[in-house]
Amino acid sequence: MKVGVVGIGHGKFGRRSDATVQELACEPFRDALMDAGGISRNDIDFLSVGSSPEYHKQRSLPGVIAEYLGMNPQSTWLTEAACASGSAAIRTAYMAIKSGMHEIVAVIGVQKMTELTTPEILALMGRVGDVQWESIFGTTFPGYYAMYATRHMYEFGTTKEQMAMVAVKNHHYGALNPQAMFQKEVTIERCLSSEKVAYPLNVFDCCANADGAACIIMANEKKAKKLNDTPIWIDGVGSASAQMSVLRRPHFIGIPSTVEASKQAYKQAGIKPEDVQVAEVHDCFTIAELMAYEDLGFCKKGEGGKFIENKQSYIGGKTPVNVDGGLKAKGHPVGATGVSMTAEIVKQLRGQAGKRQVNAEIGLTHNVGGIGQYCFVHIYRR
Repeated sequence: MKVGVVGIGHGKFGRRSDATVQELACEPFRDALMDAGGISRNDIDFLSVGSSPEYHKQRSLPGVIAEYLGMNPQSTWLTEAACASGSAAIRTAYMAIKSGMHEIVAVIGVQKMTELTTPEILALMGRVGDVQWESIFGTTFPGYYAMYATRHMYEFGTTKEQMAMVAVKNHHYGALNPQAMFQKEVTIERCLSSEKVAYPLNVFDCCANADGAACIIMANEKKAKKLNDTPIWIDGVGSASAQMSVLRRPHFIGIPSTVEASKQAYKQAGIKPEDVQVAEVHDCFTIAELMAYEDLGFCKKGEGGKFIENKQSYIGGKTPVNVDGGLKAKGHPVGATGVSMTAEIVKQLRGQAGKRQVNAEIGLTHNVGGIGQYCFVHIYRR
């Protein structure tokens, strides 16, 4: 039995002081229902919510969202895997449908982050790493990825200019995406001269905290064909983990969980990396996108810098990546990111992406939680 995506919705990412977390969730949910042929909320028998609860004053988030959306008494719960919470919620829904327990599932990824200060957010994210041996010494996400960047530069000659090229590309496409937090192009010179964060990463090497939500409606094959003329099928799902402490990782030149999760997804879908025609990867930092090219098999290890330098991840290149702006330009409401990625791939495979359209039949999403403690890779096919 196949599982398909029949409806998508996506709210505006950014500083959303105009909306509560419940209201953020409602925006894409309403649009996804309409996109799925105008089905009723009563047709949905399970609500899977992806979010990281520490950022909200409200506890038990799925409960208040279900009530606000009028979804009671349908089943609902929270799926949390740090920055990969949205993709974890999608995998949960996929398993629920494949098992036959549920027929139509709504997945909402939602996060309201900007009510906290940047130091508070940095401290929370730092605790995604090992609390006993790392975060107590002041580790932050920029600090972690700076270690990966410096090692990658040492091993392969990757340059700060190549990392800046990732930001230039993603802001170029973000400028074409009305739902992105940042809709303005940047230059390499602007990136390189921006404020230093953690060597070699500057401000423009880092994604921004954001508020936002996205929603997809998933259904079993029978229901999907009734609800939508062009359901997008989930062909492969991969999930893997890595050591909580990066000190126990085998190296600092890639994310081991990405390699494992992508192998699982490729095998299930019966494809190879070169078959992927459009991809959404987890570019929390510019070095993260370069490593994702390599870990996902789009290019060989150490060639990520050349891949972006030769514009192979642009539309028209070998594998267009993050042509919605990625985390870098869209912003990163951590629980919403994985669902946002899927909404974009569905839009691409339907041919509804406008100026950002890629001619594609197979798409991939890659969503990392923490510093690779969790990774989810999903393959979608038209």
